[in-house]
Amino acid sequence: MEERLIELIELALNNHATDIHFTIKNDKVIIELRINKQLYSVKPKKNDDKFYRYLMYRANLDLALRSLPQTGHFNIIIKNNKIALRFACLNNHDLSCGVLRLLNNHEKLEIEDLCNDSYIINCFRKICNLTTGLVVFSGPTSSGKTTTLYSILQHIQNKKIYTLEDPIEVYDDHYVQLQINEANNFDYAQGIKQLMRHDPDIIMIGEIRDEIAAKMAIRCALTGHLVFTTIHASNCLLAIERLLELDVMRLQLKDCLSYVFNQRLMNYFDGYIGVYEVLTPDDINYFFQFDRLPMEHEDIEIKLKKYLKY
Repeated sequence: MEERLIELIELALNNHATDIHFTIKNDKVIIELRINKQLYSVKPKKNDDKFYRYLMYRANLDLALRSLPQTGHFNIIIKNNKIALRFACLNNHDLSCGVLRLLNNHEKLEIEDLCNDSYIINCFRKICNLTTGLVVFSGPTSSGKTTTLYSILQHIQNKKIYTLEDPIEVYDDHYVQLQINEANNFDYAQGIKQLMRHDPDIIMIGEIRDEIAAKMAIRCALTGHLVFTTIHASNCLLAIERLLELDVMRLQLKDCLSYVFNQRLMNYFDGYIGVYEVLTPDDINYFFQFDRLPMEHEDIEIKLKKYLKY
């Protein structure tokens, strides 16, 4: 079973896949690779139905709780490189679905390689020089938020950078990286509490998913730290709305929010580039003058349409 795992991971790595999808129904196994947002079939092998259960075992999932959605993590060494994996599964009486995600399969890029918009590149350089505040990267799943975030972080020198992630998606020795483990009572609140004792310059919170993480990000930014984080939203203003919906105080958010980015990946000649929307400090101050955020800022979908004309 381990040989089959190595075979599939190497296939995914060689093809720059982000996920391996498994679907099992009536003893028929379908395996697909997610490559550039498209699914490509992989020829199944005998005993791949048993391999699915092996993945549950490797991810420390409870085989007796097949009827409940479960998610687990594990690592594998391939060609002297540690590959971090997350396996999520959904099962019912006649169907099993699982997704094996390669978490640290992100290409490291220079800031100039992220997009071809000089204004956005300049904004990225400005946030590298910030000492306090909250910088939010938003966008849908697989839009490149993590790649952008780590590309910017690796450009920052002579700073103590700590990350809180669930899970850790990119392993890097330049940062102190902590994995959230709620089963052992190590959540975002506890993680921030511990980090504050280590005199951090920059705190990266992998993703804001709930009220606790949102409030802790705001608290860190208000206490004089620079905080980077990501959130799922379709444009910059909706990213702010999402934070407000998570019960953060409007005045506190206004005081600490420095930049908000939203992004998409677009097929550009032989590869993909990022298309970005940004709210600068001046934009943020302007929008917070209103009782409700007016959707007057150029939406990223409009930007995409402009790019697609050329």
